[in-house]
Amino acid sequence: MAVNKGERVKLIRKDLEMTGEELAAVLGIGKSALSMIETGKSALSERNKNILVQELNVNPDWLDTGRGEMFNCPKEEWQKFTRRTDNTIPHQSVPLYNMEGTAGLVPLFLDPTKVQPVDYIHIPNLPKCDGAIYVVGDSMYPLLKSGDIVLYKQMNDWSNIFWGDMYLLSIDLEGEEYITVKYIQKSERPGCIKLVSQNPHHADKDIEIERIRALAFVKASIRMNSIR
Repeated sequence: MAVNKGERVKLIRKDLEMTGEELAAVLGIGKSALSMIETGKSALSERNKNILVQELNVNPDWLDTGRGEMFNCPKEEWQKFTRRTDNTIPHQSVPLYNMEGTAGLVPLFLDPTKVQPVDYIHIPNLPKCDGAIYVVGDSMYPLLKSGDIVLYKQMNDWSNIFWGDMYLLSIDLEGEEYITVKYIQKSERPGCIKLVSQNPHHADKDIEIERIRALAFVKASIRMNSIR
């Protein structure tokens, strides 16, 4: 018998050795609501799916279809990485930048004090973030849509890459800067990485590491909904 999405949520919880109360707390819902999801009596919301993907390293394709691996990378690597880097801060002011008003990610990362933020974001108990920018394009839809905000932590060492997770990148395309948000996976081509979109209409792309001018780990995202 085919396993539905709710049952896959239960498999995730069991594999991570989490109680119903613990997973419900991560998703921001009640234990009874989680039970309804796991038993198929209630649908998994897009918000809760995003949390599973971003916070618990779940492979979104496996969650939707059951194909592939349950997690984007081995559970042990993810747990080690999480313990090392994701200590939360009770209060912080994260500067929000508009890329249209700056010269790009490279000068922003080199000296953020020279770039005026459009505002500051205050969200309690987030991991340390260096800044936030608006998403442009639909390559990560439905996880992210154009106009959403991603909060990032700048990276300077490729050895700390967390394969399978989401990154903000500045790429040199024939002398022009291209800023994008993508999953980063290992490439079979030497000296390259594979950029993977959430949107199935966007093909995966291998790109030379030397063309990446700036890199940041996406720590959190904010969905911007238009009210008409």
